[in-house]
Amino acid sequence: MVRTTLRDVDGADPAAPSSLAALPAPGPEDHVKVFLPDPSTGELHAPTVAPDGGLQRPTGVVSVSREMTVRATRSVDGVAEVDIDWVLHDGGGPAADWAARAAAGNELVLAGPRVSRGVPDGIERLTLAVDETGLPAVARWVAAVGPDVRVTAIVEIGDDTDEDHVESELAHADVEILYRTDGPGQLAEAVRSLGPLDDGEHVVALGEAGDLTPVRRHLRHELGLGPERVTVAGYWRRGTVNLDPDQPLDPTDPD
Repeated sequence: MVRTTLRDVDGADPAAPSSLAALPAPGPEDHVKVFLPDPSTGELHAPTVAPDGGLQRPTGVVSVSREMTVRATRSVDGVAEVDIDWVLHDGGGPAADWAARAAAGNELVLAGPRVSRGVPDGIERLTLAVDETGLPAVARWVAAVGPDVRVTAIVEIGDDTDEDHVESELAHADVEILYRTDGPGQLAEAVRSLGPLDDGEHVVALGEAGDLTPVRRHLRHELGLGPERVTVAGYWRRGTVNLDPDQPLDPTDPD
């Protein structure tokens, strides 16, 4: 995993709507569309804002974007900063390849978030089931509920992910680490092994959509938990390029 810190370009007006200071991302899963340079030319083709407020990509060129979680926002010496964590993976891709060689002075364009969802009130216990792609979001969940809420985190990682990084990101959580090389279906099996959940317990599951479908079915149908107690989102899907995380995880069983 690689963390990049993005800052406003030199001379940017921090009061302008295009400044990073105007980026609203208070929710733990708030994500932005990150526009990346064309891998073949290195040129960044940014979108424009259409009259209806939507994004208009330039025509006749390659416009590459990926949805990424906002890990943190802050102001340093009056300059807005945004942290984004990237998962490097075999086979690469525009996002992973860019992050692997990112250097000071490289430029990106961010757009969004389209929506922002805060943490529900009254959470007495928090259970997390994620892979690396969900780690930035659940780290923000842990921070949002605070140290007085008991947190259990089940995290599936690849062999080259640093366990110490996972545990440090999740602060006071009780962390169980699974290795992807041990076979498929581990997240679902680990969540089932928890048994019945406590009243006031909220479950957050984020990661590969196919792995999370049985997790959601268990929580919603076998345990009978309503959507107010379950947050499940597919951040990526094997064989799919640029999955929209706002799409229903299981189109046959939407909320």
